[in-house]
Amino acid sequence: MKKRSIPVTRAKESSAIRQLCEALCSIGEPGGMRHLLDDLCTPAELEALADRWRVVPLLLDGVPYREIHERTAVSVTTIGRVARCIERGAGGYRLAASRLGHHHANH
Repeated sequence: MKKRSIPVTRAKESSAIRQLCEALCSIGEPGGMRHLLDDLCTPAELEALADRWRVVPLLLDGVPYREIHERTAVSVTTIGRVARCIERGAGGYRLAASRLGHHHANH
């Protein structure tokens, strides 16, 4: 991760993250969100986010890592990281998948 030349307090960082979350929530539609993500992320960052999201439904359906890799070309390492987040993370992947109507066997 990039080092800052001027240290930022935890409170300021937390406030900035909250403001970012509010900005993301304010968009409300996919086209506008795409514009914000294009401005916010580098192409490589956006591709990495899309790769992570692409494997979520497959993991929730219990598809083996190797098969997910074969279907998506996403690395097994990335698949494993997403799987760990699904199992021990903050619950964001499951929440988003559920809200999008993805009902999976592995709840």
